[in-house]
Amino acid sequence: MHGSRMGWRAAIVAAATLVAGVPATGALAQPTTSGAPTSVVVADGVTQPVFGYADAVRQRVFVTSDVDTDGDGALDKVAMDIIRPAASDQGLRVPVVMDASPYYSTVCRGNETECKADVDGDGLNDKWPLYYDNYFVPRGYAVVLLDMIGTNNSTGCPVTGGRADNISAPTAIDWLNGRRKGFDAAGQEVVAGWHNGKTGMIGKSYDGTLANAAAASGVDGLSTIVPISAISSWYDYSRSNGLVTRANNYSGSLSNTVTNPDRRAYCAPVRARLGVDGDDVTGDYNDFWAERDYVPHADQVKASVFVVHGINDDNVRADHFSKWWEALAQRNVPRKLWLTGTGHIDPFDFRRAEWVNTLHRWFDFWLQGIDNGIMSEPMADIERLPDVWETAKSWPLPHTQPTQVWLQPAKGAVAGGMSVKPFAGKAAETFQDTPTMTQTNAIRHPSDPLANKANRLVYLSQPLTAPLHISGTPYVKINATVNGEDTSFAGLLVDYGTRERFSTTGDGVRTLTTEDCWGASANWGGHAEEACYKQVAKNVASNPQELVTKGIVDGLNLDSLSVSTPLVPGAKNEVDVRLMPEDYVFEAGHQIGVVLLGSYSGYSSRAKQTRADITVHFDRSRIELPIVGGRGAAVAAGL
Repeated sequence: MHGSRMGWRAAIVAAATLVAGVPATGALAQPTTSGAPTSVVVADGVTQPVFGYADAVRQRVFVTSDVDTDGDGALDKVAMDIIRPAASDQGLRVPVVMDASPYYSTVCRGNETECKADVDGDGLNDKWPLYYDNYFVPRGYAVVLLDMIGTNNSTGCPVTGGRADNISAPTAIDWLNGRRKGFDAAGQEVVAGWHNGKTGMIGKSYDGTLANAAAASGVDGLSTIVPISAISSWYDYSRSNGLVTRANNYSGSLSNTVTNPDRRAYCAPVRARLGVDGDDVTGDYNDFWAERDYVPHADQVKASVFVVHGINDDNVRADHFSKWWEALAQRNVPRKLWLTGTGHIDPFDFRRAEWVNTLHRWFDFWLQGIDNGIMSEPMADIERLPDVWETAKSWPLPHTQPTQVWLQPAKGAVAGGMSVKPFAGKAAETFQDTPTMTQTNAIRHPSDPLANKANRLVYLSQPLTAPLHISGTPYVKINATVNGEDTSFAGLLVDYGTRERFSTTGDGVRTLTTEDCWGASANWGGHAEEACYKQVAKNVASNPQELVTKGIVDGLNLDSLSVSTPLVPGAKNEVDVRLMPEDYVFEAGHQIGVVLLGSYSGYSSRAKQTRADITVHFDRSRIELPIVGGRGAAVAAGL
């Protein structure tokens, strides 16, 4: 185990009587002469809302970084808005909950698109997006909403996952811990004498990505992160195994989106450089993408990690959480996982009450030092069906084993078969790479009159005789020859059988008209700052089939993601396609389907146009499924 994590439970328990004056028994804190408490109050294992919110201290602090992204000769400054209990000016030492974001003045945050704003022009933030401030400040926390370099009140230009993005939060954490100087708008030095030395980062999407990057930097003082639908490798966000999935210099266009409108023209040269260095031409992995890849730096992580991700997230796909999770697990990082069946959605909007309770306990444990038992609970929460959750000791689930399920050639029928027994003999089947293929057509059952039969290969199991549970990352492994030098290889795993499923409409949720409230309120600058939000409900669907997971690889990158190598026409290639991770139960009576494709529009913004003929040989071709119970469970289900 990494030395920085040894004895973490003992350290937390000991800190319960030390950090911020927390009474270990939950006794009432000592009040000031005015009756206001000066230490946190713990009851039922969690901090209580005993501090004022309307009288909270608000600050805006600027910290100088080590980068000059816009080349103006001045080091970029990181701006952050801070809100903390008034008692923190009277000796209370508080931890920080930080949401670092590039979006506070452009896309804004949350389901209701909340932006920051200084309404009355006094240099202090009056509008505080999300509920973190309303909920946690009364419980003895400071909340920091940080503007990523190049956005809102920070200076410089965004670089989409590059070094300047990545050091924004560590720069602020250095100031919080006395390692850098900070200043107010008037240039007066400001110190964080109120800080207890512990910071937790949280955020969805880009915000969670900044949390991953900060943890991968190994910055001292970052105690925990809660990345929600977050990127772990910008290469995997813009590419898939060599294939360009987001073209047109996506790095530059996203940088443009988050840059303040009045600075977009000024930052245009920086965006142009991003476009060149990102190399849309080949899609190969290079130094540009290595700078934006946090997985190789998991050995630097000192913080605990609470990962939340949608298994059906088609924006930040599920391999972002799984690759990061695997790397953290290899290094025994203390961690927790929520897997939802929705898409790119915050847990506040798919499991609100349970989320706020769990997050509260997580931060209390890691930032306040309260041993509330959260680390003794099951590591993983998994949404099996809409609003139906299960827990597991770990993920992938215990007793999961990679199991080979072999593809069997068709015998004059419309589809081939699947079996745990390899095909005996020599056989091959050919289809044409068809870049106009849609995902809807790709997964149609072979018996469907509208099914495309010439431009895909489909393999079906017999109807299952028992449920079959997969947990982890499947791989399609085939031997293939091509009549050209270039193509793509795609594999899709499909569940054929009708049942109620997660709907992809609206990423799986819809916003209601009713509201509930999650914290205290105030009025600053004539703006009512409150934590009341519209409730959200799941969208469900009942379809005859469901795409369970998918994956694709560029034929030019079979040997290396960093070097494109043309295929040799007619030569046999071992093709391994890593599919997106899944945790899924195929019901008894359903059929498992594997669909083989070339390029197709459902995966890439720039599908290849080779229209090559791809021949699949059955001496190796199979799907490796992570089956709970392994081969025995597969046999019991009739495979």
